[in-house]
Amino acid sequence: MIRYAQVTDAAAILAIYKPYVENTAITFETEIPTVADFEGRIAATLKHYPYLVLEEEGQILGYAYASRYRTRAAYDWVVELSIYMDMNARDQGKGRFLYEALEKLLRVQGVLTAYACITGADEQEAYVTGASPKFYEALGYQYICHFPKIGYKFGQWFDILWMYKELAPLANPPQTLKSMDQLRTYGLANLIEGD
Repeated sequence: MIRYAQVTDAAAILAIYKPYVENTAITFETEIPTVADFEGRIAATLKHYPYLVLEEEGQILGYAYASRYRTRAAYDWVVELSIYMDMNARDQGKGRFLYEALEKLLRVQGVLTAYACITGADEQEAYVTGASPKFYEALGYQYICHFPKIGYKFGQWFDILWMYKELAPLANPPQTLKSMDQLRTYGLANLIEGD
């Protein structure tokens, strides 16, 4: 089941995120946030964009959300996306299902372009597997740029890659984005199942 995240999900979401901070360079965050930090992050995101969780038998297995790319009004139709799956729920197609649901919601909202910032690595890197670019490529994202040696974690420098996807044709002028209140009136299940 996919549903909107709630502030009360913060502890479960943090439990998924914590190993990424401790053991990977997939996130450049170096200190584990608190539950209160995550409560604030969820609440702030849901004011403007979808924040989704994938749940099975009452357990959250992953989460994905959109965030504002830049603050200037000209960027209103662009978002940056993030996804984190429980380490035991990876490579099962569940992340793709969750991400495609997020993209559908963003299309209905009026978002036109999505970006992903990914830690770059060769296949042998201990802290990054190289799976993220493949995940995004399979979803139709295109590589656009590479920033070498930009993030420092675990005593070494890491690259980042940027990838993007047009979620809908670029309109001139673009429609006004729907608010989260407007988006919720459509019903999440209807939005995910419909096109």
